Amino acid sequence: MPLEREVFGRTFRNPLLLAAGTAGFGRELEGALDWHAVGGIVTKAVSLAPRVGNRPPRVAEFAGGMMNAVGLANPGLAHVQADELPWLAAHAGETRVLVNVVGFAEAEYAEVVEGLDQFDVITAYELNLSCPNTHAGGIEFGADPTSVARVVAACRKQTSRPIVAKLSPALPDVASIALAARDAGADAVSVVNTMPGLMQHADGTPRLGNRFGGISGPTLLAVGTLAVSRILERTGGMTVIGTGGVRTAEDVRQYLRVGATLVALGTAMMADPHLPARLVRELERGDG
Repeated sequence: MPLEREVFGRTFRNPLLLAAGTAGFGRELEGALDWHAVGGIVTKAVSLAPRVGNRPPRVAEFAGGMMNAVGLANPGLAHVQADELPWLAAHAGETRVLVNVVGFAEAEYAEVVEGLDQFDVITAYELNLSCPNTHAGGIEFGADPTSVARVVAACRKQTSRPIVAKLSPALPDVASIALAARDAGADAVSVVNTMPGLMQHADGTPRLGNRFGGISGPTLLAVGTLAVSRILERTGGMTVIGTGGVRTAEDVRQYLRVGATLVALGTAMMADPHLPARLVRELERGDG
């Protein structure tokens, strides 16, 4: 299997990405794992203003994977402009950088993209459309095709770089939302984000400080590959990043077989920091 591929007009050394929320801004991984072995990283979310995030505990493991409620904690646009992206520009090398963008009103996404677009290190923007729209009663942007179209179109006006719409696995018709994103100017979609869930202790108290959170880990593999397949069937070949449940080289191939162009790894590398580099070696050899 040839690993190098051309995506978004850039060369990725292999199809493996580190998923948003698991790779920080790259700097956090220095000395912990070889993030330069993968094709690219998707940064931690960037919002207009800094976010403290949810109260702890923020992470809970269970038999099916992990549940998290970090709350999109991040240092905000100004800090990312001044500190994180200059560092990435000096250290990313040939590892492609996708920046995850969040907003809590439609206009915020476009403001963040506008503020970041000066940085040549950015290959593409990944719009996290699973955020709650605070101006629409908290409904996720990604649950409404009209809202998705407006967010993507607003961002499209601010950049000529590729735009990736990241969608939730809980959507009743993920392919329709992907079509709305494409028609508004998105170049790709990323599926899937975490699945909502709730876990409790034996005394009935929630295991997360936010009460509920997003499920990730092996449970999401089949959900993610189905979403990729359905989107490709409906869109006729849109670029899709497969995300969720990847632990082995065979899991990566599952996404590639259904048509994903790139595959993102997240939760599993938290348990095994050597996993990304090992998966690349196994894919190169045809192992796993």
